[in-house]
Amino acid sequence: MSFNQSLGIMIATYTRAINKQQNWTGSLFRCETKAVCLTDAKGMSLNWITNMGITQFVVDNPEKEYSNVYFNYILRNPVKDGLVKRVEDWEFSSYSQYIGISECNLLKRNRIEEFGLHFH
Repeated sequence: MSFNQSLGIMIATYTRAINKQQNWTGSLFRCETKAVCLTDAKGMSLNWITNMGITQFVVDNPEKEYSNVYFNYILRNPVKDGLVKRVEDWEFSSYSQYIGISECNLLKRNRIEEFGLHFH
């Protein structure tokens, strides 16, 4: 199963659980959610190359590196959107656990290592 499929299953499962708990129906992210094409996410990875108006993703293992782009995008998003000044200031992020300043045990380090993810 690809990372994209796993993410889709996770979002669908989360939505069903919240809808059941709150006795709601439909999408949880109806109005506020917007799709961002990560092929235009400048600065998220050193592997994005734009030449003559064409953006390319250049890596030896696209499945693992694209996952890393997602990983960095999600962790950096609160800073990008101006919600906090530093990544570690976002209380809903696992970043503080990732860098070892939080004792919360929600982060699965073995999964991060399995995907070869790293924050940059």
